[in-house]
Amino acid sequence: MNWITLDSESQLDQIKTTSATQPVVIFKHSTRCAISAMVKSRLERAGAPQGMDFYYLDLIRHRSLSNRIADDYAVEHESPQVLLIRNGQCVYDESHSGISMEELARMC
Repeated sequence: MNWITLDSESQLDQIKTTSATQPVVIFKHSTRCAISAMVKSRLERAGAPQGMDFYYLDLIRHRSLSNRIADDYAVEHESPQVLLIRNGQCVYDESHSGISMEELARMC
């Protein structure tokens, strides 16, 4: 898994731009949560589908970015949480044990 670290607001604009040509996944991870660590590990073991960018947000360090994501995409903040962005819109979001690479691949 080649995570792209999400740590700046300018990247959120880039995500919207990129999502016009390919799906983009944002994984919001709490480094203090065992469930979040389990989900992250499960995603990494599954292997990422081709043609998708995967962004990793440490929401403990970057809570303001997490809040902006919730506002920009009209989703309730959760942790762990995965969002699938296509054409500048969140077309899928899931949290906790509902997160799976298979479902992300199916949604693309």
